[in-house]
Amino acid sequence: MTRAQCIVIKNDRILMVRHHHQGVSWWCLPGGTVEACEAPSAAALRELREECCVQGTILQQTSHLTYAPQDETITYLVDIGAQQPAMGCDPEFSGHDQIIIDLQWLKLSEIPERDRAFLWAAGLLAVPQFFHLVEGWGDDTSFPEAANTNARVIANEQE
Repeated sequence: MTRAQCIVIKNDRILMVRHHHQGVSWWCLPGGTVEACEAPSAAALRELREECCVQGTILQQTSHLTYAPQDETITYLVDIGAQQPAMGCDPEFSGHDQIIIDLQWLKLSEIPERDRAFLWAAGLLAVPQFFHLVEGWGDDTSFPEAANTNARVIANEQE
């Protein structure tokens, strides 16, 4: 399966869609599955229209990740001009089964660590303002303690 998604930036904020499915919620970039005979770039813009109710223009591809055979994600930096996004829907889900539950412009500091990690993989460093932000972070080491604790528990269970 190939997925396509959009990075949309306004000032220092990223357009994010909140999904909720099977009891779990997460923030992600607008995007979804590339349909048969559809170019990934066209799919990214279609998904942006469906989920955020705006038209976009692709500025550049920022990432093409292959997670496994037949499992890849392609990300594009997209401009929407002065349009105001509104929460749309995922047409694969309807009514009470809708997985899109929120849409917001978020600063990096407002995005949970887990969800932020996927932004780096999506090529957020290709956006100059975020590249320069990261350059100023310094040499300190950090790691979310909860994740570290969970990793130790999982490792101990596997032994």
